[in-house]
Amino acid sequence: MPQLDTSTWFITIMSMLVTLFFMFQLKVSKYHFPENPEPKLEATSKSTAPWEEKWTKIYFPLSLPL
Repeated sequence: MPQLDTSTWFITIMSMLVTLFFMFQLKVSKYHFPENPEPKLEATSKSTAPWEEKWTKIYFPLSLPL
């Protein structure tokens, strides 16, 4: 039974990893990423509902006086 020749495995595996690395770099380089991402300024909107303009107090049923 002949022996399996493993002398070229190292070169094959290393060249495959290098090729995969370059292919990944080429794929990622096609995407456009923003240079300086900045947070968006949100404008505060006026409240139109009457319950949003005043404070209300919520009572739990167990905390009501007897």
